Amino acid sequence: MKTNKLQIYDIAPNFNLLGVDNLKHSLSYFDNVKVLVIMFTCNHCPVVKAYENRLIKIQDDYKNKSVELVAINSNETLNYPEDSFDKMIVRSNEKSYNFHYLRDEDQTIADAYGAERTPEIFAFDQDRKLRYHGRIDDNKDDSLVQFHDLRNAINCILTETPIENPETTSIGCSIKWLT
Repeated sequence: MKTNKLQIYDIAPNFNLLGVDNLKHSLSYFDNVKVLVIMFTCNHCPVVKAYENRLIKIQDDYKNKSVELVAINSNETLNYPEDSFDKMIVRSNEKSYNFHYLRDEDQTIADAYGAERTPEIFAFDQDRKLRYHGRIDDNKDDSLVQFHDLRNAINCILTETPIENPETTSIGCSIKWLT
């Protein structure tokens, strides 16, 4: 699959995906938030697991600032059964996710966004223009982080100031595409 990646200031592609809450969520579901962070993620990737607590903390820190994190799992499940919808529900409950966790079963949304990795971040402003794309921060080991790229991007979007590095390279596992 894989089309071209979204470019900075591109409009967020719409989606209508089932969440672990058993509700369908579309882009318009989040119309009232100032910053929408779309995160391509999964259950099995060790890099995703290293970042889960940080993502929960980011959502918690920004919950009263009109910021919403949304995780999307697009991995195929024949070879990666740990990424199945049922296992997503289990993982979300185990980790007490405070953000939506959606299933992109046919991978069309990962393709539309040009996502390649887990975790991979796409942060959009209120007009749903892409303002930041890339990594969460610069180190899988929380104690070694020097650059809080996602937090910086969220703060810049909220204050309507330019993001110094609007594109970074995400680290993690590749999205597992259907063949």
